[in-house]
Amino acid sequence: MQRLGHTRSSQKADHALLTPDTFVRTPLPGMKNATAIIHAAPAMGAAFTEYTAEFEPGGHLGPTEGQRFLYVLEGEIEVSAGRKKQRLSRDGYAYLPADGKHHVLAAARARAVVIEKPYLKLKGRAAPQALFGNERMVVGQPLMGDEALEVRTLLPDDFAFDFAVNTMIYQPGAALAMVEAHIMEHGLLMLEGGGIYRLGDSWYPVAAGDFIWMAPYCLQWFGALGKTPARYLIYKDWNRHPLAE
Repeated sequence: MQRLGHTRSSQKADHALLTPDTFVRTPLPGMKNATAIIHAAPAMGAAFTEYTAEFEPGGHLGPTEGQRFLYVLEGEIEVSAGRKKQRLSRDGYAYLPADGKHHVLAAARARAVVIEKPYLKLKGRAAPQALFGNERMVVGQPLMGDEALEVRTLLPDDFAFDFAVNTMIYQPGAALAMVEAHIMEHGLLMLEGGGIYRLGDSWYPVAAGDFIWMAPYCLQWFGALGKTPARYLIYKDWNRHPLAE
């Protein structure tokens, strides 16, 4: 339906809100029977890449030169890394290291979030190995003592990892206790519910399916609206000194 140029999507120097009505699909090298909706990439100013992979039956991802994190949105995928092999259903996830070969296959239609970035080594620490999990099995913790705002940490609290991926669940009416400004950048995919996001000096209504990129030091705040909880998946670079290269 023609909307005469209207969209909630917005692109600014330090943030972007990308809504499903503006998504464009593209194949990536090595992909077979699959396409990608690229949400964040260096072309935008991000230091990582995040996309939604949409698999047809028999679809698979191509290789990557960086480390890779997968989170299943719909359907089921099979991930093999070395001697490890796992079937991941909805809310299942996998971390795949930069120096290891792996395969990601889908026997039937499926969708998954894919996050990729170069690995930043830390002296005296071995790089992390492949791991698998399911978000529903992770015990949530209240954020800053607020029982209405739950954080589920998907990667281990270990300096071997140079990024973090969490889910955050807001009960209706819950909100961050402060406007945040920090060096970490974010990639955020709304999984359920909605609310209002402050990004820089702008305020945006957001809903399930929306993607948000936040540059370092972008002012940010979120409050959940509606009668159901709001939940999102959020990436941040982590555990490295600002001068590290």
